[in-house]
Amino acid sequence: QVQLVESGGGLVQWGGSLRLSCAASGSIFTFYEMGWYRQAQGKQRELVAVITNTGNTNYADSLKGRFTISRGNAKNTVVLQMNSLRPEDTAVYYCNAARWDYSTGSPVKRDYWGQGTQVTVSS
Repeated sequence: QVQLVESGGGLVQWGGSLRLSCAASGSIFTFYEMGWYRQAQGKQRELVAVITNTGNTNYADSLKGRFTISRGNAKNTVVLQMNSLRPEDTAVYYCNAARWDYSTGSPVKRDYWGQGTQVTVSS
């Protein structure tokens, strides 16, 4: 069973910074992609940033330049550095990990999610 353990959320003032970390445990899988999504109250979950195991990254257009995603030193970890935070960044941030499952013969994408960590930016 895969577990994604998130840390680093909290309350910060407008313009401040936070660093989110996520570590996968309980599995020997190598995830081809790990990343972060967020869900603000009353809104749909949206992409924040993802990074592949080859280092390719993809960001939400509105977050480029303020957020940076990286793979941690340990296998199956991912870090999100968030700078110049704004009240509209307030949301629950979810760690995601994805792998290909070949057990059925054809590749099937398997997604795993963390419990979420609250980020609140005060004005």
